[in-house]
Order: sequence, then C-alpha cells, then structure tokens
Amino acid sequence: MKIGLEIHIQLPTRTKLFCSCSTAGDEVNSSVCPICLGFPGSRPMLNRRALEMGISIAKFLNCTISERVWFSRKTYFYPDLVKNFQITQYETPLGRDGHFTVGGRRIGIWEIHIEEDPGRIKRAGRAGEEIALVDYNRSGVPLVEIVTAPDLTSPEEARAFLSDLLIELRHLIGLSAQDETTVRADANISVGEERVEIKNINGLKNIERGLKFEVKRQSKLLAAGKKITRETRRYDEERGTTLPSREKEFEEDYGYIGEPDLGTFNIGQMARALEVPETPLARASRLEREHGLASSSARQIVLTSWELADLFETLAARFGAETATTWTLGPLSSHWKELQERHGDGAGEKVVPIIEEVHTGAITDAEARMRLDVLAGREAVIATAPTAQGDLEQLVVRLVDEHPEVVKDYRNNPRAANFLIGQVMKETQGRYASKEVSDMIRKELEKRV
Repeated sequence: MKIGLEIHIQLPTRTKLFCSCSTAGDEVNSSVCPICLGFPGSRPMLNRRALEMGISIAKFLNCTISERVWFSRKTYFYPDLVKNFQITQYETPLGRDGHFTVGGRRIGIWEIHIEEDPGRIKRAGRAGEEIALVDYNRSGVPLVEIVTAPDLTSPEEARAFLSDLLIELRHLIGLSAQDETTVRADANISVGEERVEIKNINGLKNIERGLKFEVKRQSKLLAAGKKITRETRRYDEERGTTLPSREKEFEEDYGYIGEPDLGTFNIGQMARALEVPETPLARASRLEREHGLASSSARQIVLTSWELADLFETLAARFGAETATTWTLGPLSSHWKELQERHGDGAGEKVVPIIEEVHTGAITDAEARMRLDVLAGREAVIATAPTAQGDLEQLVVRLVDEHPEVVKDYRNNPRAANFLIGQVMKETQGRYASKEVSDMIRKELEKRV
C-alpha cells in the first residue's frame, strides 16, 4: 500500500493572497472583490507575509529553496473556481526534495508551494439529486500546499504524520487551535498498481476514515479480479464512504500557463535571511538527547506548555535532570494550568525557590508539594478540610512525644524539625497548610529545648 498526501493549510494572514479582502468574512459572499472574483481588468498583487510563511515552512521541512519563483494559471472548470483558473506555482515551487520524520520514519516531501484557495461548495439534497451552493469568501485565501512522496504505508500513519506536522506548524507560523478540523488534504492511495485520489477531505479524523474505506474498497475489487479505475473521488463524511467525483486528470489536462499579471520573485536572499525557530517536537528531541528523557516524557513536557519546558530546562541546569524530571512530570504538570492563571509568566520564578529548598534539604518533598498547592490556589481546600487524625495540635504533641531524638537534635540543628513536618503531612494526607504545620511543630519544639 502506498499513500501520498497533498496537504492544504490556510496561512493565518489577515488578507487574501492577491488582494486586500479580509480572510475572516462571516456572512456568505461578503468578503469578495473584483480581484478574487476574477473580474476583467483586475490585477493580482502578492501578499508578502504569505510568501514569508511559505518559505519558512519549506526551510523547516528541509527543502531546497528556489532562488526565484513565478506563478502559473492552472485551468479547470468547476463551480468553486470563479475565474476558471487557479493562480498557483507549477514550474517553480518554493521548495523541493525535503523530508519530515514521524515515528522514526523519514517521509519525503516532494514540493511546497503557495496558491489561492477556490470557493466553498455546499451540497444539499439526497444523493443523486443534490444542488450545489457556492460561497466565494474563501476564494483567494492563501494556502500552502505540501506534497509528500508516496511513503506513507497506512491510514493510521497518515494521520500521525499530519498530527505531528500540525503541532510543528502551529508554533512555526501561528496556526489557530482549530487547524486539526480545518486542514484539508487530497489523498492519493494505491492498494494495487493504479492509484485513486480522494479530493478535499477535511480534518485528521476524516482523512484516516476516508483512507480506511478506500483500502477496503480497492482490496475487494482486486480480490474479485477487477481493475482499479484511476479517478478522483470525494469523501462523504455522513456516510463514511468515498464516492465517484470525476475521472482523474493528468497534469497536461490543466493547461498551465505563466500568470501574466505577476512577475518573477527573487526569494533566495529572503529565504537565507529567515530564521526558523525551534519547534515543539524538535525541542522534545533535544530534551531527549541532552537530559536522557524518554520520548513520551519529553513530548508531555513540551506539549503541556512551552513555558513549562522553559522551567524544566532551568531546573535541570540548576539541580540536575533527575530532580527536574521528577518535579516537572509530577506536581508541576498537574498544577501548571492554575499556576499560569494565577501568576502568568512569573509562575516559574515562584516555583524555582521551592524546588531549591527541597534540593538543599531545607524542606521535605511533602512540604514542597503543599507550597505548590498554595501557589496554585488550593490553600482554601487544604486549610478547611477535616483531618482523620483529630486536632492538629494534639497530633503535633503526640509526634513530638514519640520522637525525643528529634527534640535533642533540634537544639543544634533546626532542620531536624523537617522530619516531624513530613510525618504530620503524611498522617494528615496534606490537609493542612505547610506553614501552619511548620509553625506549630517549631513552637512545640522550642518549648522543650
């Protein structure tokens, strides 16, 4: 089985690729103009920000970047294509011959280019009796198209590839949180010799489901001794099936010609000047190498929060990887949402001194966890919850009576109180604030020395 994807991702620009219309039109056909509707005499103008985003993606995916590029008209006739051609890149994509690694396997990237999106077709009615309605708000929205080699070997791997790619692109170009459901892909799949294209599948879940259905369909045809027809199919989300759309076109069927209203763009210098920042999964791989983390642990830290990963690296540098890992994967991960809500960017600064006291032995692990609870805003629950051991003061007195050696040690080493603090935390299961426990134990010890 071979699967190749043509992935279309909307670039998060404020305006369209070749005009100044907003990309955020709400009402149907409200964000359109003569350029994106292809009126005679209108002339396109390239969106520089979209070009920069496309080049950044090509560099990130290890592509060879073209020195100069131009655009072409891809001619075909379909209701969503108001001009009857799409402005795209054909002879000179932004990048070629890249790769992206998923699950330890290198997946080839044939090319990356930018193009304008067609409009959106909404079908209504029963199968075979449908009508098509078109919204041109999407016409002209900038897309980056990422074309993979047919290196994917299962629907599950195709979904994993897209999931990891989107994680990286969210950080690289600022994709929205909704990109998992809005990403579109044309999937080329061959179970035998002939391939079939499934056109315009929306969302990771549907891409996997559409490919699984097509695997079963093609396998049944081959088992019955029939041939696979080279064609374009569409995915019916409600039925979970693929349906015939049209015969598969070959490249020569599109009649590519150079776009006469756009010139040649020298992008080599721009590409060399653009710096690609470290992305989440690249950072997770680095944390594995530098700190000996398991792959799952590194991903958990980075994908929980970029700031949590910053804190992990701070803790590792000061107290070692083992301490940093224990606290980051444990109480810090579970408290992180509340810590950021209460303290924002200063959350890490408040955490480090607590971990330092644990590391030096000034406080116990239990007390440190209690302090983190307080920082996260859980002190009200801690202070008011009842204890199964009875009154806290009676518990402190009993424990001090049971451990006269601590009283003796406390005369010369105030840190000896930490043992009793830990015992109280253990017996009360963290139901009292650490400061209250510490003050009461030290007060009782002072009486006896």
